[in-house]
Amino acid sequence: MYIEAVPNRNSPPAILLRESYREDGKVRKRTLANLSALSPEVIDGLKVLLRGGVAVPSAEEMFVVERSLPHGHVAAVLGAARGVGAAQWFASAAAPLQPLLLAMLVARVIEPGSKLATHRVLHDETATSSLGRVLGVGQCKADDLYRALDWLHEAQPLIEQRLARQHLRGSTLVLYDVSSTWLTGRCCELAARGHSRDGKRDDPQIVFGLICTAEGCPLSVQVFKGNTGDPATLAAQVSKLQQRFGIAHLAWVGDRGMLTSARIEQVLKPQGLDWISSLRAPQIALLAAEHGPLQPSLFDERNLIELTSEEHFPGERLIVCRNPLLAEERARKRVELLAATDADLAKIAAATQRARRPLRGQQDIALRVGRVIERFHMAKHFELTITDTSFGWRRRADTIAAEAALDGLYVIRTSLSTQALDASSAVAAYKSLAHVERAFRSLKTVDLHVRPVFHYSEPRVRAHVFLCMLAYYVQWHMRERLKPMLFDDEYLEQANASRPSPVLKAVRSEHARIKDRTKLADDALPLHSFRTLLKDLATLAYNVTHTSLSPHAKIVITTRPTPLQEKAFKLLALNPACTQ
Repeated sequence: MYIEAVPNRNSPPAILLRESYREDGKVRKRTLANLSALSPEVIDGLKVLLRGGVAVPSAEEMFVVERSLPHGHVAAVLGAARGVGAAQWFASAAAPLQPLLLAMLVARVIEPGSKLATHRVLHDETATSSLGRVLGVGQCKADDLYRALDWLHEAQPLIEQRLARQHLRGSTLVLYDVSSTWLTGRCCELAARGHSRDGKRDDPQIVFGLICTAEGCPLSVQVFKGNTGDPATLAAQVSKLQQRFGIAHLAWVGDRGMLTSARIEQVLKPQGLDWISSLRAPQIALLAAEHGPLQPSLFDERNLIELTSEEHFPGERLIVCRNPLLAEERARKRVELLAATDADLAKIAAATQRARRPLRGQQDIALRVGRVIERFHMAKHFELTITDTSFGWRRRADTIAAEAALDGLYVIRTSLSTQALDASSAVAAYKSLAHVERAFRSLKTVDLHVRPVFHYSEPRVRAHVFLCMLAYYVQWHMRERLKPMLFDDEYLEQANASRPSPVLKAVRSEHARIKDRTKLADDALPLHSFRTLLKDLATLAYNVTHTSLSPHAKIVITTRPTPLQEKAFKLLALNPACTQ
């Protein structure tokens, strides 16, 4: 017997219970019952019975979902981590530590937190994702994570060496910059008060330097004491690449606060290394005094002129860049800051002349002036006159005019020859330091949250920062593959190449502007940021189930991916159901 649906013109099809039989050597069929009045669920149950199945009162009684855990983001990040070689990074660790190291790496991307919080994420009883079950670490202890972190600190040189040899083979440029993050507590040996990039002047901090490829892929990170100046970190990083990694010749790209003239003479030149950096404002003034005023008429259609200065910068190429938009912005800002400083000084002058309790005393007046004159960093443009009973000031027209003459100008300095790197490429290489700034933003705020640092011993603080760098390495490669689903510009290089001048502000491609406007990808699926895409993927669940016939046999079923999730896994070349 079988059930057949027979079309019925404009009416619903007739659902008939039929059987087949032979008559005179021919196969015939007859109708036993009309089932059209039954519900679809009952009809489906009858079909199961006719195929030899077992009928149950309800699906809930037959099939039980024990637990449902977010899984899609785990599958994506774990697969991407394995794809970039994370399993090989940890291959020399003890067998019990290898899945823990991988788990900490993935957890830093999907749900950054302390090691105790990561332990709760992984443990079977408190899991908030499928990560612990997939890697088989659902019964780990918090101390196991700390042992894995200690191993990571010892393995950092070998892992960084592997990354450097993989990515710097045949390369000529490395990007280097430093940042800082503040700490709480007084027990960390590396914590010290120094120049804070986060505006936390009252808190101790650590400083860490990041080395990236020209494309922004992170390769190495080193943690320094919080009172270490930017230039003082350079020698250790140069030694690391040359001696530990065996990379003899590279060109270092760093900002003017990093690659100072002193560091170039003391560190880079003796090692035979090249550099790309920029001049400070006083050095630009020296160059202008040597070559005469740098008038707009001197610049070519790319807003560039190339100079040399054997007196001040022997053996270097100097590429003077003029950005008209930057010049306008600096002029506007200077006018506003001068006016604001004038207003503050006028209040002090009025205080010395008021009838009731006037401000008196040269020292007291000077202290009041000192509090406001540098508020907007305009002290160099004012000449002050302070007596016991009065205060006066005037603007210094000469210094204002000298600064205005340099508006919109910056000078790239490099030791590379024209054959190795033309002027436009040198400017673009210096501007690529924005990749490192983007890495710091991801590490410190929006994605990976390097702080709060819940460690105080020096090895574990260093290992924690290194773990965050490895997490950014995985994220960087994921973003490269997932660009069609993100707001990232897929054609940025072509857009930059089409600019008339590398000095001008970078612009997004027309394709990226369409993405910004429509919020849709080429296939009309919604676009995401990296963080919201992970949240979307997390809705793909990892379901642990069993049947009433065999309650001890666990069945794992992942939910069916949505079209957007399918696209993400296709771009990453992964199958969410295969994570082992």
